[in-house]
Amino acid sequence: MSEIGKFNILSFTGKMKILHLSWFAFFITFVVWFNFAPLLQSVKSSLGLTTAEIKTLLILNVAFTIPARVLIGMLTDKYGPRLVYAALLAVCSIPCFVFAFADSFVQAAIARFALGFIGAGFVVGIRLVSEWFPHHELGTAEGIYGGWGNFGSAAAAFTLPTVAVLFGGEDGWRYAMAITGMMSLLFAFVFYANVTDTPKGSTYFKPKQLGAMEVTSKGDFFLLLFMKLPMYGALALLAWKLSPTGIGMLGDSTVMTIYAVLALIYCYEVLQVWRVNKTVFEKPVPEVHRYKFKQVAILNVLYFATFGSELAVVSMLPLFFSETFELTPVMAGMVASAYAFMNLMSRPGGGWISDKFGRKPTLLILTAGLAAGYFLMGQVDSSWPLWLAVVAAMACSFFVQSGEGAVFATVPLIKRRMTGQIAGMTGAYGNVGAVCYLTILSVVDYSTFFYVIAATAVIGFITLLMMEEPSGQIAEINEDGSIVMIDVANR
Repeated sequence: MSEIGKFNILSFTGKMKILHLSWFAFFITFVVWFNFAPLLQSVKSSLGLTTAEIKTLLILNVAFTIPARVLIGMLTDKYGPRLVYAALLAVCSIPCFVFAFADSFVQAAIARFALGFIGAGFVVGIRLVSEWFPHHELGTAEGIYGGWGNFGSAAAAFTLPTVAVLFGGEDGWRYAMAITGMMSLLFAFVFYANVTDTPKGSTYFKPKQLGAMEVTSKGDFFLLLFMKLPMYGALALLAWKLSPTGIGMLGDSTVMTIYAVLALIYCYEVLQVWRVNKTVFEKPVPEVHRYKFKQVAILNVLYFATFGSELAVVSMLPLFFSETFELTPVMAGMVASAYAFMNLMSRPGGGWISDKFGRKPTLLILTAGLAAGYFLMGQVDSSWPLWLAVVAAMACSFFVQSGEGAVFATVPLIKRRMTGQIAGMTGAYGNVGAVCYLTILSVVDYSTFFYVIAATAVIGFITLLMMEEPSGQIAEINEDGSIVMIDVANR
């Protein structure tokens, strides 16, 4: 673990170089992932799509990200962030180009579904940053990585329509999207050439087996299987939304087939979890190598409420402001962007507070603020002054995004060699939250939607009371069998 050198955000050497390259890689993944929404009307008219087909493309854009984050987490732990991030950026440029030059709904749908994979890039940098920064700087570093990278979605919204206009004509949107794919492809080579998985002399610890997350007790074995279920539930919910009961894009037989496939994959996952962890039923894991999976489960619930609500709210906020205050679409979009802009400071701020005042106390305060913030948003109606509604949205987003920073300030402190897998599962829960919240939004009014998010934040607060503050050291084993102790808190 490199502790050499000060935390100087203006530096581009050593660990700071890794941080800057990492957040920019994440930034590009989010530009590519969210390049569709700001160009939506152009795509709709150019390809002659219906409103239902556009909604389908939006759903497909997030569907694949849930399993992708888990898979990319495993691959990162096994093969290292340098190779995995570079490969992800390069490979995902292909469906980006396919979408840019699609001439039918089917081509666009397949490309958009495949592009959900690039939303998993976030997970890779969490592991990489944790390798380069000591525990007392980790929250701040992960917060900058997450916050500045996350801003890619806002950057896409602001720049891509202008780029499309500059190219002009009916195909302007195609060139704008193709440019994001080219950025992704080129930066893959830049990233691979300039990054190493660890500082010189440090060991990159890998999981013993690839295929499932390791647990260290019988109780944790069953808790892991339980925590896998909501991810499959969210995918089943997406299938239901596409069924005749929802927007009618898929037939009943197709949806039933998807349900059956999801059930079979879950059964396969159960077998994999058993294969990797059956030894916990034969003999106890030595105390020095144990970790508590409940820590992971609690972080999953918190990310469900934080990032899940952010993804859902960002997609509905322009419409909310437009309908509540009778604004033009352009004005509503600008007002709603205040929520996304907070990411630049809020997420690093949450990580920094977590470094200074402890992981659990910070998460408790931010989760309580998140619940109060969404309760306040539920009160907003047309009788409010617009400026006050914007202030309420920004205050709410501060707690949401600071909470995300505090969650991922904790993730790398649980078990080093599985940081990618833990980040993958926690990140996937954010997408599960988005799917659940957006589904709820389709059947309730705006104020009820905000109250539901507030209620899940209260549940997160209650589960958080069971969390244990990371303390002391965690043990990892070198290839020669020697044990290395890694600090996760000041002793």
